[in-house]
Formats: sequence, C-alpha cells, structure tokens
Amino acid sequence: MELSHPESLTAAPAKLIVENVFKRFTSSRATVQALDNVSLTVAEGEFVCLIGPSGCGKSTLLDIMAGLTMPDSGRVLADGKLVDGPGRQRLVMFQESALFPWLDAFGNVMFGLKLRPDLTGAERRDIADHFLKLVGLEKFRHAHVHELSGGMKQRVALARALAPDPQVLLMDEPFAALDALTRDQLYDDIQRIWMGSRKTIVFVTHNVREAVCLGNRVVLMSPSPGRISQIFEIDLPHPRDINSRDLAGYTSTIAAALKGTLKGAVFE
Repeated sequence: MELSHPESLTAAPAKLIVENVFKRFTSSRATVQALDNVSLTVAEGEFVCLIGPSGCGKSTLLDIMAGLTMPDSGRVLADGKLVDGPGRQRLVMFQESALFPWLDAFGNVMFGLKLRPDLTGAERRDIADHFLKLVGLEKFRHAHVHELSGGMKQRVALARALAPDPQVLLMDEPFAALDALTRDQLYDDIQRIWMGSRKTIVFVTHNVREAVCLGNRVVLMSPSPGRISQIFEIDLPHPRDINSRDLAGYTSTIAAALKGTLKGAVFE
C-alpha cells in the first residue's frame, strides 16, 4: 500500500490542476473557511475519489472544478486553460438524479445533448439510444421518471451526463441514497464505463470502501478549514468487487486516517 504527499503527480498528462485554492462563505452569523490552500493534480483518464468528514469542503472543491463556484483566490486549470465558469467538457452528476419528470428516459438523455449543437437530430437520437443501452435501460426508453426505481433514475442521470461526451465527469455522492444491492450494481457499471472510455472522473463520497473500490487515488480531506490531508494510491486492478477482501487493508488504513482528521478539528 502506497501513500503519497498531496503535491505528488501521476505520470499521465494533467487534466485538472487545482492551485492554491482558498474559499470562504460568509453569512450574517459566521464566516466559514471552506477550503484553505488546496492544491491537487488529476491526471487524464484518472479516477480520483475525494473523501472526508462533513464540512471538509469536498463538494465545494468539486463545484470549483466544475466552474459552478469561483475560488476567493487560487485557480483551476482544465487542459491548461483557466476554469472561469461551467463548460461542456466538465459535467456534474449530483446525489439527486435531477431528471425532468415531464420527459421520459430517452427525452432526459436527449436534453443533455442540447450541449452539442454540432450534432443533427438523427445523431442525437442515436447517441441517446447508445447511452441508454450502455447503462442497461434500453427497454425503459419510454419510461417516465415516476416509473423508474432510484437506481434506474441514477442510470438515466449517468447516461445524460455521458452523452455530450465530456472530458471530465464530476460526481457528488451519486449513489449515497440508494440501497446496497443497487449501489453494488452501479459500482460495476461505473467501472465498466470508465474502463471503456477512460474519462477523467472525480468522485465525492463519505464511504471509504466505495472510494477504495472505485478510485486510482483516494484524496483524504480534513475539516475546519478544508485541506488535503493525505493521498492514497490504490494499487489494485479494475474492475474491483466492493465486497472483495483485497479492499480491506486499504479501507482500514484510510478509515483510521479519516478518524485522525477529526481529532483536534474545530467545527465552526
């Protein structure tokens, strides 16, 4: 099991570079330092999991990578270009599927393809069908949101995120609300899709075993203020089984480190 310093780089070209990012939120009652001098490099084709206790700033960091939130100082580069707002090359998948209830599964995936004005209507339809098949929902093409289970909704959301062909997929606890059996299936699905496409994925989770199952690297964040505490290299081949004993050593080590980040933390 290898541990690396937070500033370590992987051999592949950098896809995302977070440089010295600070972010604070101020209300009438308090000021919270969400991120404090965070730097991180994500390589092209890498699957990186961000993990840490509530309030450590991992979702804020994901939003800054997406361009949905601007840092107070520091910067994010995507393919060497400054991220100064949302872009089609970096799409976000949230915990809630956020599907449009008036559209069927096919229509929801087609909606995501509005980001591709270069495509004809026929090309959009072919792409939507392809990604519904990829997530195993070709038989539910015309099902509306209320007719889908929670896992199916997340599969549609995943197909909608993948259809515009983003270079980076940013996922904010997308499986947290699902039952264990559905999550296990989606772990298999997302690994299969990632192995086939080698898209760059940054995945936020509270679940240590989930992070070890999915990620090439697990980035542990500490709270108050949010900083990168440690980075763990997960030296196991994909696909990985969430229930495999091979994950146990990594899971125990990271869980112990996670507990360590809470000692002496000051919550505001």
